[in-house]
Amino acid sequence: MSAVDHIGAAAPNPWLIAAVVSVATFMEVLDTTIANVALPYIAGGMAVSPDVAAWVVTTYLVSNAVILTASSHLAKALGRKPFFLICLALFTASSILCGFAWDIRSLLFFRVLQGLGGGGMVPVSQSVLADAFPPEKRGQGFALFGIAVVVAPVIGPTLGGWLSDNYSWHWCFLINGPIGLLSIAMVAAVLREPDVKRSAPPFDFIGFLLVSTFLGALEVVLDRGQRDDWFGSNFIIGFASVSAAAFALMVPWEATRKNPVVDIRMIATRQFGACFLVMMAVGAVLIATTQILPQLLQLSFGYTATLAGLVLSPGGVVTMAMMIVVGRLSNLVQPKYLIMAGAAVVALSIYNLTYLYVDLDFWYFARTRIYIGIGLPLIFIPVTTASYQGLPPEKTDQASALINVARNVGGSIGVSLAQNVLAHREQFHLSRLAEKTIPSNVQFQEAFRRATEYFLALGSTASDARRQAFAWIGRQAQTQASHLAYIDVFYVLTLVAAIIIPIALFLRHARLGAHTSTPAH
Repeated sequence: MSAVDHIGAAAPNPWLIAAVVSVATFMEVLDTTIANVALPYIAGGMAVSPDVAAWVVTTYLVSNAVILTASSHLAKALGRKPFFLICLALFTASSILCGFAWDIRSLLFFRVLQGLGGGGMVPVSQSVLADAFPPEKRGQGFALFGIAVVVAPVIGPTLGGWLSDNYSWHWCFLINGPIGLLSIAMVAAVLREPDVKRSAPPFDFIGFLLVSTFLGALEVVLDRGQRDDWFGSNFIIGFASVSAAAFALMVPWEATRKNPVVDIRMIATRQFGACFLVMMAVGAVLIATTQILPQLLQLSFGYTATLAGLVLSPGGVVTMAMMIVVGRLSNLVQPKYLIMAGAAVVALSIYNLTYLYVDLDFWYFARTRIYIGIGLPLIFIPVTTASYQGLPPEKTDQASALINVARNVGGSIGVSLAQNVLAHREQFHLSRLAEKTIPSNVQFQEAFRRATEYFLALGSTASDARRQAFAWIGRQAQTQASHLAYIDVFYVLTLVAAIIIPIALFLRHARLGAHTSTPAH
C-alpha cells in the first residue's frame, strides 16, 4: 500500500495534509508562550498576585503533558481523524472560554481543558505526516511541521505582547476561535481514515496513571520550583516526591507490559534514544532562549513587551526559510551531520550573547536570534525524521508521543534551569560586587566622589548628593550583577546546545533517497 493510502484511497496531496495539520499544530504550540508576556495583565485584570497568575502557564503545561501519554491509544481507539477533531474542538472551545473567564479559577479550569485538547493534536499531526509521506520525502513534510513547532514559540511573545499592549490579554485566547473553526473545517474535509483499521489494544490504565502522575508532578516542580524556593518549600518537596515515586514504579511496569501506554523500551534503543535526548536539548534551548531573551530586554534594557517580542521576529522569518532548505538537504546529507552542524551554529550563536553590555542595540540581539534560527532547523527536521527510522508502522504513534514529550519536558527543564541559574548567580555576583563597595576601596572612593560631584552640579545639597551617589552606585552594582547572571545563563545554554554534537554521533546512517513506502497502520 502506498504512503498516501494511509490516509485513505481518495486522499488529497500529502502537502495539503501537511498544511492542514500544521495550522492546528501552530495554533497549539503558540499557546505555550503567548500567555507568558500577558501574565502581568492577567494578574491586574483578575486582581490576583503575579504568583497566582503564573498558574495560567503551569496548568496548561501539566494537562498538556498528561494527555500526550494517552494520545497514541486514543488515536487508535477512536480513529485518528475523530480524535484529532475532538482535540481541535476542545482546544478551540476552551480557548474562547479562557477569553471570557470571569475569575482566576475559571481561567485555570479552561486552561486545563485547553491543554488537554492541544496536547492530543501535536503527536497525531506528526504521525499523520510520517504516514502521509514516503520515507524519502519525510524531511520535506516535516519541514512544514517544523515551522509550526519551532516558529510558533518565537511568534508567541511578539503576538502576546502586541495584543496585551494594544487591546487586552483576553485576545491572546480569543484569537484561537476563528482559526480553530477554520482548522476544524479543513481537517474534516481533508483527512481520511485508513481503509484497514487496527483495533486498539487494551488500555494500560495503571501505566497511564503512573506516567501522567510522573510527568504532571514533574512539570509542577519545574515550573514552580524557582518561585517557591525549590526544596525550601514543602509544596515542591511533596510534588518532587510524588514524581520520583511514580517514576520508580513506572519504569518496571511499562517495561514489562505487552501494550504499554508509553513504550519506554524505545528510549533504550540506540537510534530512538539518541533522538529523544537531542529533542530534549532542542526543546530546552528553544523555549529557554525564547523566554530569557525578552525577559532580559524588558527588565534590563527597558523594552516594551511588543518590542522585546519583535527582537525574535527576524529569527522566526529565517527559521521558516531554513525549514524549506533543510527539508531539501535531508535527502542529500546524513541526519547526524546536519544535527551536528546545527548544534554548532546554535551553540556559537548563544555564546555570542555572553558578550553582554548595556549599550547593545536592537539589531545585536536580533542578529543573534537570526543565527539561532539558522541552526535550529538543521537539528529539528533531521532528528524528527531519524526518530522514525527503523520503526515498525504500529510504533509511529508511540514515537510521535514520546518525541513530543521530550520536547515539552526539555522546554520546561530549559526554562527552569535558566531561571534557577539566573537567580542564584545574580545573588552571587551581587555579593562579590558588594565586597568592593567599601570606603577603603580606592575605586569605590573615586566613583563615589565623581557621582557626588555630578549630583551637586544638578543642584542637590551636599548631604543629598552623597545619598544620591551611594544609591546610584547601588543601582549600578545591581545592574552589573544582573548582566553577569544573564551571561552565566547563556554559558549554560551554550553547553546544552553543544551536548547535542556528541549525542548525534550515536545516530545510524540513514538510507538517503530510499524509495520504500511505510506500510499502513
